[in-house]
Amino acid sequence: MQKRDELYRGKAKTVFYTDNANQLILEFRNDTSAFDGEKVEQLDRKGEINNKFNHFIMQKLEAAGVETQLIERLSDTESLVKKLDMIPIECVVRNFAAGSMCRRLGIEEGKELSPPTFEFFLKNDALHDPMVNESHIISFNWATQEQIDTMKALTFKVNEVLSQLFSDGGMLLVDFKLEFGVYEGRIVLGDEFSPDGCRLWDKETRKKMDKDRFRQGLGSVVETYIEVAERLGVAL
Repeated sequence: MQKRDELYRGKAKTVFYTDNANQLILEFRNDTSAFDGEKVEQLDRKGEINNKFNHFIMQKLEAAGVETQLIERLSDTESLVKKLDMIPIECVVRNFAAGSMCRRLGIEEGKELSPPTFEFFLKNDALHDPMVNESHIISFNWATQEQIDTMKALTFKVNEVLSQLFSDGGMLLVDFKLEFGVYEGRIVLGDEFSPDGCRLWDKETRKKMDKDRFRQGLGSVVETYIEVAERLGVAL
């Protein structure tokens, strides 16, 4: 598989064309950003850890019947993925109150949410990823009702699978975001799943084990990501 020109450069990943029109190479970089790119740092090994972590998680989801973008891991920092027509919507499930939910609703951090909440956000950094609803999504042709229903069902399936996985590793899956795209007419899970895009707390101590360590200046970001990976059995 030959890497071609750069297709897209995000805050922490770069996407490249390949010699196959239906496949792309996803490169995980060491860049770490927060607050829509206002805070950016380079953290040694982060790209490698997130690539291997994402590969591990996507394999678990595939085994559970969730089709993902991932084809194979090519190197420490690169993966071969299906070329999706991405839907510009983030699907967010919250099992515990944290982050923007607490700021918006005045809820105490750590409150268990039963049942878990589901939210849609428009993927748009310039607008700070505003919350949207199904009516917005359909009216602006971002997705169809059928696609919305499928994304919601798959997101809750992911929550079921990964909540148990992290629980077995002594962690709480607090919340996470997913992105989906269309591949040959099917809704497929895209982008990545890593500690960059979810919140994880230690079950006993509630120690934060995700990108909040970077956002909140808690330090030991990469070291904590490694700990999360090791608890799950990710080969680093």
